[in-house]
Amino acid sequence: MKPLPLLWCLGLLASAPLRAQAQAQPSSDAERFRSMTPAQQEELRQRFRELKQLPPAQQAELKAQLERLNSLPPAERLQVEENYKRFQSMGPAERQEVTERWQKFKQLSPEKQAELRAQLRTVMDASPEQRKQTFENMRRWEKMDPHQREELRQKFREQRMERKQRLQEHHELRKNR
Repeated sequence: MKPLPLLWCLGLLASAPLRAQAQAQPSSDAERFRSMTPAQQEELRQRFRELKQLPPAQQAELKAQLERLNSLPPAERLQVEENYKRFQSMGPAERQEVTERWQKFKQLSPEKQAELRAQLRTVMDASPEQRKQTFENMRRWEKMDPHQREELRQKFREQRMERKQRLQEHHELRKNR
C-alpha cells in the first residue's frame, strides 16, 4: 500500500467529489455521498477499507496530510488536484518510480528539496513523451559510474559554453547592424 496515492484519492474524494456541480453542492457528508455515482461510492468505500487496514500512526499521518490539503488556498489546491490527475494518468511503472523518488526526496535537506521541487514542476508540466524521456535519462544516469557521470557533466559544460558563445556572437552581430 502506497500512502501517497491513497492520500490524494482520499483528499480528492473527501474534499471535492462533485466539483463540476458546485451550484448544487450538497451540504452534508451524507448528501455528498448519496450524490456520488455508484462507482464513486464503491471507490470511496474501498479506500475507506484500505485506510482502516493501515497502522494507526500511518492513519494519523494521512489525516494530517488531508487536513493540510483541505487548508490550502483554492489556487494551490487546484494545482495539487491537477498534479494528482497527471499522476493518475501515468502508467503503473511511472507512478511507482515517482513514488520511490518521493520517498528518497523526503530524506533530503530543505535546500536540495527546493531545488528538486523546481525540477519536478518541469517534469510534471512536460508532455507524456518528454516525461518518459526524462525518466529514461534518469535511469541511465543512475547506472553510470562516477567517472562516466563526470565526463557527461564536462560535455554538458562545454555545450553550454558553446551555446553561450554563439548567443553572444549573435547579439554582437545584431548590435553592429
